[in-house]
Amino acid sequence: MKLLPFLSLFLLLGLAACDSKKGDATVGGGEQRLRVGHFPNITHAQGVIASELTRQGKGWFEERMPGVKIEWFTYNAGPSAMEAIFTESIDLTYVGTGPLLNAYTKAKGADIRLVAGSAVGGAALVVQGEGGPAKVEDFRGKKIAVPALGNTQDIACRVWLKKGGVNVTQLGGDAQIVPTENPDQLGLFQGKKIDAVWTVEPWVSRVEVEGQGKILLEEKEAITTVLATGVKALKEKSELVNKFVKAHAELTEWINQNPAEAKKLFLAGMKSITRRDLSPELLDHAWPRLHFTSAIDEASIRKLVTDSQSVGYLKDAPNLDPLMALPK
Repeated sequence: MKLLPFLSLFLLLGLAACDSKKGDATVGGGEQRLRVGHFPNITHAQGVIASELTRQGKGWFEERMPGVKIEWFTYNAGPSAMEAIFTESIDLTYVGTGPLLNAYTKAKGADIRLVAGSAVGGAALVVQGEGGPAKVEDFRGKKIAVPALGNTQDIACRVWLKKGGVNVTQLGGDAQIVPTENPDQLGLFQGKKIDAVWTVEPWVSRVEVEGQGKILLEEKEAITTVLATGVKALKEKSELVNKFVKAHAELTEWINQNPAEAKKLFLAGMKSITRRDLSPELLDHAWPRLHFTSAIDEASIRKLVTDSQSVGYLKDAPNLDPLMALPK
């Protein structure tokens, strides 16, 4: 396994924030800026924590990048965040590997670059606790919710079903995969409108604890989140991007060394974003399922391409070498 070093809940009304204007590197008074996307998920802990520190006037990145204004934008799923990169509405984003690879392929190897790892694990398949599917064959005729079509969990779900002999297509098949925003999954699960959910934390724990679901499969080693940028931002703001990546690695290490303080900041950040409280007990339940790392597991990224191709995504995936060309 080859590792490259880092440089080497709720109602989401108003969360899909996106700057409508393509931004320059500077704001009023000559101050430089970086616009960064993230999701309200534990798998995006660095983004949630850092955005909260920015709100508190104690910016992690700002302290390490004097004279740079960090602007935070929140998305519900990867495809919308990658579209914001394409339209130059943001400069960097925390995102899942599925949308990253889809965007890279769509751009034929241009426009998108992977600059750091972020989180591993924290994704799982949760089934109904009473009479729910117990093995892959049981999913014939069942409905499985995923956060979005083409996102990382959607791809993982399709690969798992296919390997188990359960045929699925975008429109149906032996089982039905239903794109469902994370905040809507719990209600549908509790109402037994869906048979299972393949998602990420804290939504996994919410469905498990509040929905009395059962974990059938946990993706402990899956790359859940990475940090990506656009080629234009990498060229025009290369020094800022490099500094951000370095500070991201330092933040990741701090989170690993200070979990109690990190979780307090995460809870405050989630409340700021969603306007609702996340239970500390639920967070404690979910947190151990994740490993935060700024390293890039190149072998796993390449395997994801093979998996995506096996279920009809990334039919003409370009050479991955430029994607993982680290900033200089």
